[in-house]
Amino acid sequence: MSRFWNPILRDLKPYVPGEQPKADRLVKLNTNENPYGPSPRAVAAIRAAADDSLRLYPDPEATVLKEAIARYHGLSPDQVFVGNGSDEILAHTFLGLLKHDKPLLFPDITYSFYPVYCGLYQVHHELVPLRDDFTINPDDYQRENGGIIIANPNAPTGLGLPLAAIERILAANPHSVVAVDEAYIDFGGASAFGLIAAYPNLLVIHTLSKSRSLAGLRVGFAMGQRELIEGLERVKDSFNSYPLDRLAIAGAVAAMNDRAYFEETRHKVIRTREELTSGLQALGFKVLPSQANFVFARHPAHDAAALSMSLRQRGIIVRHFRLPRIDQFLRITIGSDEACAELVTALAEILKN
Repeated sequence: MSRFWNPILRDLKPYVPGEQPKADRLVKLNTNENPYGPSPRAVAAIRAAADDSLRLYPDPEATVLKEAIARYHGLSPDQVFVGNGSDEILAHTFLGLLKHDKPLLFPDITYSFYPVYCGLYQVHHELVPLRDDFTINPDDYQRENGGIIIANPNAPTGLGLPLAAIERILAANPHSVVAVDEAYIDFGGASAFGLIAAYPNLLVIHTLSKSRSLAGLRVGFAMGQRELIEGLERVKDSFNSYPLDRLAIAGAVAAMNDRAYFEETRHKVIRTREELTSGLQALGFKVLPSQANFVFARHPAHDAAALSMSLRQRGIIVRHFRLPRIDQFLRITIGSDEACAELVTALAEILKN
C-alpha cells in the first residue's frame, strides 16, 4: 500500500478483466470476443484513415459517428454520446448521472465493474438479489433510489429481461435515471432504445466490441434524451475531450453502416450458441437460456473450478467466477463452430474420468 495514494484507493477492489493468455494454439472462450472478424469495410476504412491526417486531433464530437448511430436507430445525433468503449461511458454515467444521496440499485449478480465504479466514485449503492432462477424481478426496483443500472442481457448469466419489464421499471422511477447496459443485446434480446422518446430517464448503452467484432478498437455509445446526453458530455469534456481517435471513428462508422455483415455474423453466433447449448445439455450440464454471445452452465455432479482447470490443461480457457451463488457455473464464450466442438469433446472426455 503506497503512502502516496488517495485514501479511496486503499479500499478499492479493481475490476479483473478476463485473462488474455500469451500462449499460442489455445481455444480461448473466456472473454466474450466475437469469433468472426470485423466488417471488411471497417478494416478498409481504418487502413484508409491511417494517413498524414493522424498529425491532427480527431473531431472531439465524433460527429460522423454520432450521425451513423443515430441513422441506424432512428434517433437524432444529439441523442447519441460516444466514448472509448462502453466501460468509459459507464464510468461517466456512474459519476455524472447515478451518484446521488439515495442509493443506486443494481442486481447482486451482474457486470462486476459496477461495484468498482461505486468504489472509485464513492457512489452509495444497494445490491438487489436476483430471484433463485437468476432472473430480475422488476417489482424489486420500486423503492427509493438515486438511480438504477441493469445489464440486459445480464452478465454473466446471459438472461434477458423482456422489454415490458424494462418499461415497468422506467415508469415506476420517473425521477431516477435508469441505465440499461445492452452490451449483448444483438444476440437475442429486444433493445430499449425505442422507449427513449417516452422516457426522459432512460439511458441505453451499447458497445461495438461484441456484435460488431471491434473489441480491439474500443468504441461504445449511449442513447437517450438530450438532458442525459448533455450530462455525459459535461463529464467527458472535463476528463478527455478526444476519447475516440481518427482510426476508431472511421472504423466504427463503417461497421455501423455495414448492416449485411452485422446480421450475417450475429446470426452465426446465435446458431452456434444453440448448438453448444444442446451439446452441453447432452453431457448433463444445466444451461441457462442465454440471449448473449456466451452461455452460463453448471454440471450437477462436477465442481466448476475443477472442470475449468481440466479444460485449461487441454488448452481450452473458459471463465470461472469464485463468487457467491455462481461459483459452480462456467461462463463459456461462443466461439467458432470448431472451437465449440473441441470444447464439447474435451468435456466429454473429462466427465468420463
